[in-house]
Amino acid sequence: MTCKRFDYSVDNPLNREPSVKELVSRYITSPSLSYDRNHGPIPYLSASTHVVRIDGLVGHPLSLSIDQLANDFPQHEVWCALECAGNRRHTMRTMLKEVEGIDWGDAAVMNCKWKGPRLRDILHRGGVCKARPGLHVAFSCYQVQCQDAGWFGGSVDLERALSIDAEMNGSPLLPCHGYPVRVVLPGIAGARWVKWLDEVTVQDRESTNFYQQYDYKILPPEAVDRDTAEPYWDRTPAMCEVPINSVVAVPEDNETVWLSDSGKLEVKGYAVPQGSDGPITKVEVSADGGRSWVDAQIEDVTSESMIKTKAKNKWCWVLWRAEVDIEKGTGREILESCAVNETGVGQRARFE
Repeated sequence: MTCKRFDYSVDNPLNREPSVKELVSRYITSPSLSYDRNHGPIPYLSASTHVVRIDGLVGHPLSLSIDQLANDFPQHEVWCALECAGNRRHTMRTMLKEVEGIDWGDAAVMNCKWKGPRLRDILHRGGVCKARPGLHVAFSCYQVQCQDAGWFGGSVDLERALSIDAEMNGSPLLPCHGYPVRVVLPGIAGARWVKWLDEVTVQDRESTNFYQQYDYKILPPEAVDRDTAEPYWDRTPAMCEVPINSVVAVPEDNETVWLSDSGKLEVKGYAVPQGSDGPITKVEVSADGGRSWVDAQIEDVTSESMIKTKAKNKWCWVLWRAEVDIEKGTGREILESCAVNETGVGQRARFE
């Protein structure tokens, strides 16, 4: 899964995910287990020449080199999960309704340490002193032709903008992860984490990019294809926060397992909080269709040298494990998991 230099194209972009069982083997996701989502080729840029422009409704437009981003602003580290907006689309497609897009399994997510300057510090230098209602921050990459547009972009409300980063897990970003600089937006869907960042624009409207206006939106049930979706694009808000989500990763889907004499089955998985409502405080697992539930044990991550505070945990996933009773010889079983945020918001996910 490590990112190697291949000539990915507009027609054949790099899109892949690891085995979900491998994914939950570590709290911090290594580059070899990270997922990749692209809408076009991977550009190979030079950190020595790349510049990020800060413009729009700012008092002082800026052009900042990678060296300036790394040395002229305080550097901050944030631990958070990055989740593709289409994660678990296969489950949606097979259990709810047919949807368009890549048929992602359960592993289009990763939990990493990110480091770089806070965007708010950069915007302050550009003369943006506080968030005003109705303002947005648009992020743009003009480096490559995309499948549906000549460039890639996205935006969030100004008050949500946090940081732009040049490091992942203590090392420089790989080209497939946005080298030399990308946007990091904890709690926000990965579609807005623009890679190979060229421009940050403060403006009074959302990004006009195709992937903000005509993709990554949750349309009503009557929109079943592109033709029936057309009337809803303008009136449907763009995806922003990721929803609370939990996944049974071990055993994997359709895996045959052998039970111990006790009839106990070890179950493992991950759970991601909703937006800024983290951290995840509780996970329960059921092996009998939801009639009874077992409290899962959330993994202690002290060994990862992580300071266990709400500020550190808030945006991260949790890894969990539980033992459930399974009756031998009953054939196909359904496992369910339910995660709860600190705010009390809960979720249920089925796994067969």
